[in-house]
Amino acid sequence: MPNRLADATSPYLLQHQDNPVDWYEWGEEAFSAARSRDVPVLLSVGYSACHWCHVMAHESFEDDATAAYMNEHFVNVKVDREERPDVDRIYMDAVQAMTGRGGWPMTVFMTPDGRPFFAGTYYPKEPRGHFPSFLQVMQSVDDAWKSRRGDLEDQADRLAAGVNQQIPPTDPTADRNELLDNATAGILQQFDHEYGGFGGAPKFPQAPNLELLARSIALRPDGAHAAAARQALDLTLDRMSRGGIYDHLGGGFARYAVDRVWLVPHFEKMLYDNALLARLYLRGWQLLGRPHYRAVAEETLDYLIDAMRDPGGGIHAAEDADSEGEEGKYYVFTRDELDEVLGDDAELLATIYGVTPEGNFEGSNVLHRPRSLADIAEEFGLTGAELAERRATSDAALRAARSQRVAPGRDDKIVTAWNGLALRALAEAGAILESDRYLDAAIDLADFATTRLRGSDGRLVRSWRDGRAGVAGFCDDYAALAVGCYTLYSATGNERWFSEAEQLVADLTELFADETGLGFYATAHDAETLIARPKNLMDNPTPSDNSLAAEAIQIHAALTGDPNAAALVDGIARSAGRLIDQYPSAVGHLIAVLASAPLKEVAIVGPADDRRELEATVWRQFRPDCVLAPGSGDTTPVPLLQHRTPGGAGAQAFVCRDFVCELPVTDTATLEAQLASSEIESTG
Repeated sequence: MPNRLADATSPYLLQHQDNPVDWYEWGEEAFSAARSRDVPVLLSVGYSACHWCHVMAHESFEDDATAAYMNEHFVNVKVDREERPDVDRIYMDAVQAMTGRGGWPMTVFMTPDGRPFFAGTYYPKEPRGHFPSFLQVMQSVDDAWKSRRGDLEDQADRLAAGVNQQIPPTDPTADRNELLDNATAGILQQFDHEYGGFGGAPKFPQAPNLELLARSIALRPDGAHAAAARQALDLTLDRMSRGGIYDHLGGGFARYAVDRVWLVPHFEKMLYDNALLARLYLRGWQLLGRPHYRAVAEETLDYLIDAMRDPGGGIHAAEDADSEGEEGKYYVFTRDELDEVLGDDAELLATIYGVTPEGNFEGSNVLHRPRSLADIAEEFGLTGAELAERRATSDAALRAARSQRVAPGRDDKIVTAWNGLALRALAEAGAILESDRYLDAAIDLADFATTRLRGSDGRLVRSWRDGRAGVAGFCDDYAALAVGCYTLYSATGNERWFSEAEQLVADLTELFADETGLGFYATAHDAETLIARPKNLMDNPTPSDNSLAAEAIQIHAALTGDPNAAALVDGIARSAGRLIDQYPSAVGHLIAVLASAPLKEVAIVGPADDRRELEATVWRQFRPDCVLAPGSGDTTPVPLLQHRTPGGAGAQAFVCRDFVCELPVTDTATLEAQLASSEIESTG
């Protein structure tokens, strides 16, 4: 018989609706029940694509005896971390404080007023080595609750105080160029010079730090670390796109690799990774000139459009790692399967994708590209074009065979912040590649997000699924969607998206700004009161609330001349000052944003057809220190465009910075020269 979770909107919670556990959703009903029964709250946090969440659910939450103990001794609360990032952040801080590590599933025992006193992650059903069983943990907690309540209360007080601590503000010590050089040097210290990426196994893409490398190359092409940054970005993009972390048949990246070499992935696919990485590969193509990176960007965006898009235009959150109860089963092939599907071409594709009889993953093969296509073409006596044609035909056959398998589960909720990241990637791709496919997808997504991802009060919601809105939106929802809408305005010239972004920035400042001027909180000032009010500064695995807020406000300032914007960005920088100076890899995207300022303001006015070549000049390179404002020159809500007319030339471009402008230009060569210059020559 379904439990209380049957009415949830989250696919993750719905996965648990038939558990024998008497689950509650997060809310006052659960805590009131715990107070009434005088028992602790057992909080379990996970997400739908989490492999070990499924394992713990199968072992423990689906087990009648385990569930009976949970129901007798605790009030049990299940939370989707993607719907409630505030709850997840607060209690993950407690887990890390207690254990020195974190992850999901997250298991937290707390008092009926929400203060944690014991926490961990996955607990097995049976003891394993030094790991106690889940039942043993619960029995120990129950015993302590009944016999040593005072000790638990003291522990709860200490943990609650700990999760309320904020990093003391400090001014970053470097100017723009020093900031970028110092941060690049710091991140490069962790670079894996053999396989790319940062650190060892498991290895994550770390998109915010790749963003920092990309901006370092673009902004400081002759800087002290430019060559090293280029090598690091190039090697990382190359190895990831050739490794098993990339889906060579369907496009898109898995969450991470379990090894150092990017070979065997943890097969779940997340929207946020693919939105960020698609954009990075597109910009990597511009910076490094490798056509393969453009292809990866297009394949990844095509995956989001073709496989992950909701009929309404939004993009779903994730795909599971598992199918039919096995991790990766949908994606891997044996050599026999390759022979059966491809016949005479099996040997060629086995060479391209590193397929062997013994396999590289539990007897099967994760497809990867261990050798260059040029070497393989030479070995098989093929031209590059012939190899590409045979590969494309064989890939289609493998995709068709794969499509007959049971597909991984889909988390089809639409998360506002992640859709904001996808909107930016699609809009940039549409403009850079002059692709109506990507621009149309971006417009559909923006229309969906700005109309459907709202509650009855008109404010953003965190998520949406099947016509039902989730909880009120968080800081990153507003900031990411604002950046996406600004980008779509720059890509299309449609001033609706400028106006949408402006309203989002106004709401962002009103709802989330720290009244002391030190950055932005994750939750709105009128949100549910928790034991702490999180302020997210670290960029992992996505840009943080504050990094996205800084970027949105910078663009807002460049387009409007708002004199109050600089103080808001400065407050964010001060909040993260210690991280910026001492731990740059924790705030890679924020440093990239701060180092891009002050932005050059590029206003291009005239009829849309006449503007096209001038606009294309701006998009042709990665220019993270430029913001583009296109328009007809007629009545406009964009302050940067006001009082600018194309004259008789058809279209004109104005390049400005800090309220100083160059002479207007009408040709692409002069515009390119002005954009490339580090200084603005005043025209008075």
